[in-house]
Amino acid sequence: MNRPRFHLAFPVHDLEAARAFYGGVLGCAEGRSSDKWIDFDLAGHQVVAHLSPDDCVAPATNEVDGHDVPASHFGLLLEPDEWHELVDRLREDDGTRWVIEPTVRFEGEPGEQLTCFVLDPSGNALEFKSFADDSQVFAR
Repeated sequence: MNRPRFHLAFPVHDLEAARAFYGGVLGCAEGRSSDKWIDFDLAGHQVVAHLSPDDCVAPATNEVDGHDVPASHFGLLLEPDEWHELVDRLREDDGTRWVIEPTVRFEGEPGEQLTCFVLDPSGNALEFKSFADDSQVFAR
């Protein structure tokens, strides 16, 4: 089944730093670009880094399962093996800025998931998570 693809534009303070993180660390293919923005393919979704240094601010946080989760964030739901591979890549990168180290959230409860949060070079928060049971993504 074809699913709609998501589009997200976000501010960055430096396009080359964004290129190194999204293209280099996360492995996103680069699409169109200019001296003001870069399109990236994040697992089939179009995310666009826009040069806007004044808009790069630290997000507020909310408590979720004992962690301060950035209220503004985006990311991917991955298969468990893909999640572990990405976490390994992030751990190998000396520049990774962890907000929440890899952990299990809601352990033993509906919606149990592997999760981690990182900041891109401009302070945008990204979450990567994985459910052992995909039917639990929207569990209550």
